[in-house]
Amino acid sequence: MHELSVCLSLLEQVSSIAAEHRARRVTRIELEVGPLSGVEADLLRTAWPLACAGTIAVDAEFVIGESAIVVHCETCDAETPATANRLVCGECGDFRTRLTSGDEMILQRVELDTG
Repeated sequence: MHELSVCLSLLEQVSSIAAEHRARRVTRIELEVGPLSGVEADLLRTAWPLACAGTIAVDAEFVIGESAIVVHCETCDAETPATANRLVCGECGDFRTRLTSGDEMILQRVELDTG
């Protein structure tokens, strides 16, 4: 389960942000995970409590949103939604597309208690 190592890396980033702002604790963490990112959101949710135990983020609300798969067509220049196993243009049906969204994992927001 590589999601645990992903959570540990995420925790390093969140802890660094908290230290920079002299926070007492982290109250909320929001991620956006694409279906093609190679990370399973359910496994992240399972691994998070193990990763953050005894840290500044132990009681943080952990929210994961899923981004859509979007492709840009090299033929007709359209940008359309796609599915994981069918990365074709939704306008013209061409297979010459470039992925513009769906393979990312982005730390969207960190809420801190600085009181």
